[in-house]
Amino acid sequence: MESPAKPIFKRQALAETNPIAGNKKRTWKSLKQILALERTLPWKETDVTYSSINAPPSFVPAKKYSDISGLIAPYTDPHSKLQFHNAEEFQTVRSLPMDLTAGYLALRGATSIV
Repeated sequence: MESPAKPIFKRQALAETNPIAGNKKRTWKSLKQILALERTLPWKETDVTYSSINAPPSFVPAKKYSDISGLIAPYTDPHSKLQFHNAEEFQTVRSLPMDLTAGYLALRGATSIV
């Protein structure tokens, strides 16, 4: 029993190497190279480029990090508004004086408690 001939989906002319391009591999440009090239070209103010595209705001909420350890902070102290990771950090947050608490809030860019 002979098996049926397998259909050939590619044309043989396409399988040969491209005589114009030769056997060169495609070189990819990095984003830095693309941006540098865009700056050298004459663009109108209305043209859209990589550097002029504005992304919409994200729907994903920003992650909160602990003011003490830098780990992901699921909790916030209601009195000092400092964020903390676990119960040990909560004890540390409660024992901090007000000037250190204000310093941590200033580092994070939060409004100071008054």
